[in-house]
Amino acid sequence: MERSGILATPVAGKPQQPDEALAGNNAFEGLFYPAGNNMRRIGILTAGGDTPALNATLHGAAARANDLKIELIGLLGGFNSLFEKRAPHVHLNPLFETIPELDSTAGGTILGSSRRYMDPNDSVAIEGAQKRLEQLELEGLICVGGDGTINGMQSLCQMLPTVLAPKTIDNDLGLNYLGEAEADEKILEQLENRDFDVNGMVNYATPGYATAVYVATWGIRRVRTTAESHHRIAIVEVMGRNSGFIAIGAAYGQPDVILIPEVRVDMESLAERVREIYNAQKNVVVVCGEGIRGEDGRELGASH
Repeated sequence: MERSGILATPVAGKPQQPDEALAGNNAFEGLFYPAGNNMRRIGILTAGGDTPALNATLHGAAARANDLKIELIGLLGGFNSLFEKRAPHVHLNPLFETIPELDSTAGGTILGSSRRYMDPNDSVAIEGAQKRLEQLELEGLICVGGDGTINGMQSLCQMLPTVLAPKTIDNDLGLNYLGEAEADEKILEQLENRDFDVNGMVNYATPGYATAVYVATWGIRRVRTTAESHHRIAIVEVMGRNSGFIAIGAAYGQPDVILIPEVRVDMESLAERVREIYNAQKNVVVVCGEGIRGEDGRELGASH
């Protein structure tokens, strides 16, 4: 299971240049740079689908908050909490001690989650959310989520310093800026020299992804035994939407063919390849990312 702490990608209320992305609006500026940090009470919420690393992320945030004597308030039910008058919440570190109910090894999230997000065009909801944030006396907010969360939290960035703690099994949050892939060598060198600048943080693998790959891998290995026993062709679909990271990671399960959304599928070539493998070993295991597309660009299996 992944370990997770406060690895956050700051989000501003307006587009920023790469070098500015972590500057000036970082809710964790005080956590990494003690000088100038005046925050004493911050909030945290979990949004979107659940992953095995959510409670670990909450536990990591609480542990760091304890060290810095910052109160950590958990918003119950994700963004839903900000739509309700009483803003349901729980104090995660009373007297700067993490509550015992927060188990970093347990899957899911103790705070609960939802897929309800802030609509930037709904001024009434935004005004209500601002009142509830003020009511809770929060000076910063951590949103634990994926691409839906990072889009849904934009309105909150105008109210208080807000950051994203990456979480998605799809591993599809992308690069932090254009051309970042070319900087890999430099970043690895910084890590080796222990001279890593938090402002250059890159999300190589989001919490939840490794566990998804682990589960998919063992599932594929089990399917293989059935395919071998009955001389079958097995097709295993893995999650990931338009990202093929889980499918590629499932290579550890030793499938014969892997199809990913990033590469369009030539059905005739695929069928021919499956025939070749079947003739050679009398069984085939094919892994498909859920968003794979045909040569015409349409998702395979889509009705229209």
